[in-house]
Amino acid sequence: MNKIPPETHKSKHINWLRAAVLGANDGIVSTASLIVGVASANSSQQSVLLAGIAGLVAGAMSMAAGEYVSVSSQADTESADLIKEQKEIAANPEYERMELAQIYVQRGLDLELATKVSEQLMAHDALGSHARDELGITEVMSAKPIQAALASAGAFSVGAALPLLLILISSREILIPLVSGGSIVFLVVLGILAAWVGGANIWKGAFRVALWGALAMALTAGVGTLFGASV
Repeated sequence: MNKIPPETHKSKHINWLRAAVLGANDGIVSTASLIVGVASANSSQQSVLLAGIAGLVAGAMSMAAGEYVSVSSQADTESADLIKEQKEIAANPEYERMELAQIYVQRGLDLELATKVSEQLMAHDALGSHARDELGITEVMSAKPIQAALASAGAFSVGAALPLLLILISSREILIPLVSGGSIVFLVVLGILAAWVGGANIWKGAFRVALWGALAMALTAGVGTLFGASV
């Protein structure tokens, strides 16, 4: 039988795409909001720039640490489940084979065929079969802490750098509208790119990130104006 070439699916991008989109979105939103909030408090342009740079560094490290810790916890859980499953297979292979066959019956195979499939898969790769079909752990979806941390930190830094660049080309008088409007444009582009890579509706993705970014900047601008007027 001729070998069928593997199909390409969008889900293979899910690990790095989630971390990258989350990082870039947070970088733009948090840094732009910080800039707008500080600027609304009548701070100097140098103070606004310094606050933005500090936000970039702190945010990138926070994203990297947060992603690494959370994804490491997921990886630890997956590892513990695999160790437990390996012990169960070694202790009672016949029960594990029947358990696998029952899973295939629930997915639509008749018992005879499900039994044959489970026998062959157990003979080929018992742990891999149970990891995939019982535990839902696959190579594509498995946790990769370092990859997630680097993607998040890098994407956050790139996203945060965009509103910072707008400070450098702006005068103090137009800083708030330029950073706010420019950041909304950046968010729309990010939403479109993320949706396109993931195979989703690009306009829905663009609207989603732009809406929440605008809300964040509006709230911080209000806080900055309030405290700036009271100081």
